[in-house]
Amino acid sequence: MNTEQTNRMLRALKLSGMANRYELMIEMAGKVAPPDGHTMIAMLVEAEQEYRKRRKTEINLKQAHLRYQLNAQEIECSQARGLTSEQWLLLCEGRYIEQAVNVIIIGPTGVGKSAVACALARQACLQGTKVLYFNMNRLIEEIKAAKLNGSYLKFLDQLAKTPLLLLDDFGLKSLDKDVRVAFYEILEDRSGKGSTIITSQLPIANWYDRFGESTLAEACLDRLTGNAEKISLTGASRRVKKNK
Repeated sequence: MNTEQTNRMLRALKLSGMANRYELMIEMAGKVAPPDGHTMIAMLVEAEQEYRKRRKTEINLKQAHLRYQLNAQEIECSQARGLTSEQWLLLCEGRYIEQAVNVIIIGPTGVGKSAVACALARQACLQGTKVLYFNMNRLIEEIKAAKLNGSYLKFLDQLAKTPLLLLDDFGLKSLDKDVRVAFYEILEDRSGKGSTIITSQLPIANWYDRFGESTLAEACLDRLTGNAEKISLTGASRRVKKNK
């Protein structure tokens, strides 16, 4: 079997990382001494592992549909802002996901709640975690559309199985009855199994008003806040600074 046939077979077996490294080895054959058999196998396996890890990260980032593509190191941390470096580093380690702990980020408009949430979610993607991002208005639209087209249970199952769910801008408007029930079902399915990051301009005490029903509000907030890391961002609007 010649080198071209070997390369085609590797790609047919979906071993693209190996194929890429093998091609490079062939190109460099006349310039550097070829590795021995055991070393070559080890190099090919390592290349395949690195390729799959990179592809998984790319797929996770693409499927997450994050509003902002920010790296964790781009987030400004300070005591005055309400997010310390120690708290941020612990969150970026990702153990909150393993422990199914939620993250609640509140603060006035423009202080960077969505940016912090998206950076944390992107960090999770880089660590190999599947993430889904929804602006709350879009989530409401998705729930209503799923109920109409018969995919509601499938949609709930998708959310339940996602290790990290990011819900952005909670509380901009009240939830109607169908959405309240769906929101409860989402939180119930995820309780103890997945982590939810939620951002809001409203203090948690004001979230009850958005449900319009005390019993369901209590049930939802108990599942959201009962086991959660809380971040209260402060300061002037960053959008104003950016525009200036």
